[in-house]
Amino acid sequence: MKILVAGLGNMGRSHALGWQKLPGAELVALVNRSAPDLPPELQGIPLYTDFHEALAATRPDVVVVATYSDSHAEFAIAAMQAGAHVFVEKPLATTVEDARRVVETARSLKRKLVVGYILRHHPSWQRLIAESRALGGPYVFRLNLNQQSKGPTWEVHKQLMQTTPPIVDCGVHYVDVMCQITDAPPVEVRGMGLRLSDEIAPEMYNYGHFQVLFEDGSLGWYEAGWGPMMSDTAFFVKDVVSPNGAVSIRMAEDARSDDIDTHTRTSKLRLHRVGLPDQDLSMQGEPGHQELCDAEAAFMARAIAEDLDLDRHMQDAVTSLAVCLAADESVRSGQPVRLKGPDARA
Repeated sequence: MKILVAGLGNMGRSHALGWQKLPGAELVALVNRSAPDLPPELQGIPLYTDFHEALAATRPDVVVVATYSDSHAEFAIAAMQAGAHVFVEKPLATTVEDARRVVETARSLKRKLVVGYILRHHPSWQRLIAESRALGGPYVFRLNLNQQSKGPTWEVHKQLMQTTPPIVDCGVHYVDVMCQITDAPPVEVRGMGLRLSDEIAPEMYNYGHFQVLFEDGSLGWYEAGWGPMMSDTAFFVKDVVSPNGAVSIRMAEDARSDDIDTHTRTSKLRLHRVGLPDQDLSMQGEPGHQELCDAEAAFMARAIAEDLDLDRHMQDAVTSLAVCLAADESVRSGQPVRLKGPDARA
């Protein structure tokens, strides 16, 4: 398979390295608007500054879209129309309408579309979801990811916030986890946010949290903040509570919010069942960030080779985005947002 990777930031480089390791895959083009600082493994691969030019010149079988969010839908659709299958980083788009257009294009053209929900490929998060479902609902989801970003990471976050607030960019991961556990459609979202820096646009906020209510009575809370002012205390809370107990991720004592591997690493899971002693499950040996990107490339290749049914995967990507965009709408309007019809379960 011929592979084109667009966007060579942290995620794009990792995806390119993942595909390069995959037997039968050949990186034929890299796309970036500026001259990137590439690792030795990626040097020498043809580098383009224009996505559409690269697409026409190389005619890839698979396109990886890891650019900023506002180009995801346009690039994904163009790639599928050019005959390629598409892996696109989350969020799938910046509007629900655009996300639906991407999914409809994949269905009509019979292309494989995989969205970069990295936690779906993580054995510890798979175990968290399985143990939570075994407890039975309704559920309370308590999830957050705050990042005390500074230097180059803060510069990346400021770039991202030109189009996407943290509760959308990061939130789609964790709403996706909620949806996998409860299976019930979300029905209402309530959000609040605050601008904590003069370095971002006046209409943008770098801290936010929201609550989402599900049809089965489950409710979720998610919080995300970016910037040098953010606290490193309780930056990574991952709890799922039910009438029968709880499942929690227990982080290492020395975990730091500016370590990207911390965002997926779990250390151990604590199982709390009512009336029984707590049980700690060690997650030693779990994959790091690059290994998870390798796994995403392998899954995409398998989806193509085995013609996997990705309908639920695509539906969930639109649903989680709809919830997070509703949260952003609630932040800006000060009012709860009801989700109906295709927004509730895309």
